[in-house]
Amino acid sequence: MGQAQAVVAVLRRGGRVLVIRRGPEAQRSGYWAPLSGKMEPGESQADAVAREVHEEVGLRVTPLSKVWESETDDGRFRLHWWVADAETGDVVMDPGEVSDVRWVTPNEFLRMEPVFEGDREFFERLLPDLLRAP
Repeated sequence: MGQAQAVVAVLRRGGRVLVIRRGPEAQRSGYWAPLSGKMEPGESQADAVAREVHEEVGLRVTPLSKVWESETDDGRFRLHWWVADAETGDVVMDPGEVSDVRWVTPNEFLRMEPVFEGDREFFERLLPDLLRAP
């Protein structure tokens, strides 16, 4: 059985990125992380990013480009990381999947607990340059 494919949405707005605290129905509830979700059969990565964001926090986003690839710490999922620009609008959380949201700078995220090691690497190494990009 191959790895399942999932997307991670790196939502930018004004030099910050949206992170969520995973809700009671999510795996690894309580962790802070960017939005993510499994791809559906036949779905493109960009479409999956737009759908997951809309389902979990109600925002409409424009997926721009894939910027990284990693796997989950248990090896079950291959993660495709996409930068997306979030249009203006208010977050509307899916209460089962999301218990809190914050727009954070990379340094703010690195002080949050608990977070996944793979996410920490992304926020430390890749994200600062992505936030400087136009």
